[in-house]
Amino acid sequence: MKLDKIDKKLLELLQVDSKQTTKQLSLQLGLSVTAVYERVKKLEKEKVIKQYVALVNKNKIEKSFLVFCHIRLEKHTKEYIAVFEREINKLEEVTECFHVSGDYDYILKIYVKDMDEYREFMVNKLTVLKHIGSTHSIFTIGEVKNSIAIAL
Repeated sequence: MKLDKIDKKLLELLQVDSKQTTKQLSLQLGLSVTAVYERVKKLEKEKVIKQYVALVNKNKIEKSFLVFCHIRLEKHTKEYIAVFEREINKLEEVTECFHVSGDYDYILKIYVKDMDEYREFMVNKLTVLKHIGSTHSIFTIGEVKNSIAIAL
C-alpha cells in the first residue's frame, strides 16, 4: 500500500494519541469525518495499523528494571532456533526478542521489578531453556529516549 501525505499525517497523529476521535482528527487534517474514518479503516484493513494499545507506566506496576539480555545458542540449526523461539514466546517477562547478527544470536528486552526478580527469572526460567550456550545481561541505568512512534 502506498501512503500519501495525508495517510502519513494521520498515522503520526494516531501514534501520538490513538484515542482521538475521527472528528478531532478531521479538524487537524482538514478532511471530513467520513473521509478520516474511511482512511483509518483502510489502514487497519491493510495492516498498516496493527493494533491499538495502552502504554502502562512501568514504575506504577513495579516493572521498571529493564534488562537487555544477549543469548548465544549452542548451534545454529533450524531445530535449535525453532525450539528457542517457541519457548521464549512463553516468557511474560520478555517483551521483545530479536534474532540478530554478530556475536550473539538474540537480544531480549526484559522488564522485572528488581535485580532479585531478574535473578529468579534467569535461574528458573531463562537458563533452563534448551540449546542456550551463553547469556550476557546489560542493566539499564536510565532512559534517555523511548519513542514508540515510527517516523514517517
